[in-house]
Amino acid sequence: MKMTRGKLLLLAMAMQLSAWGTASAGPAFMHTGGRTTQPVGHYDFCQRIPVECAQRTPKGSPVELTRKLWATIVNVNNSVNVRVKPRTDMEIYGVEEYWAYPDNGYGDCEDYALEKRRELMAVGVPAGDLLMTVVRQPNGDGHAVLTVRTSLGEFILDNLEPKVLAWNDTVYTYLKRQSTENSGVWVTINDGREDAVASVR
Repeated sequence: MKMTRGKLLLLAMAMQLSAWGTASAGPAFMHTGGRTTQPVGHYDFCQRIPVECAQRTPKGSPVELTRKLWATIVNVNNSVNVRVKPRTDMEIYGVEEYWAYPDNGYGDCEDYALEKRRELMAVGVPAGDLLMTVVRQPNGDGHAVLTVRTSLGEFILDNLEPKVLAWNDTVYTYLKRQSTENSGVWVTINDGREDAVASVR
């Protein structure tokens, strides 16, 4: 029996939702520390688009994770991962580090994350629940992902992983991310799974 697109989406959602019950042991929310250095690429991005560092979110509970919001998160993650083609900053801009929206159809890790952040903000997710995050890959390379804070925990939107995973189900060591209250401030992350030093560009 052929499945309609709607049924396929519901099946995909059900599979993703079932992952909540099988998440690895560990905290649903990252342990963050004090203020730390802002990545130079994000600083330069904010100089070009000042509103990116001017967003303020009152302290409060994370956004409620409904089935509708989960479907939107999954859809945005998949859509951006498919639409944007991977290219390094050197290939696109001729420089080592340049954070930008991938409006030209190309980008590297932080550009995917910025676009997902922009699209989720456009549907009403607060800036304080959409946090640019710097991690270390198992091979030691730096990487950027988007952390989405929700009432059921924190989830990672990643251009290297097709599924939306709970943060503690990923293979990364978490180093630092944007503050939940001030988009221009970055804070350390105490990963807890191994010693992590929050010192990247």
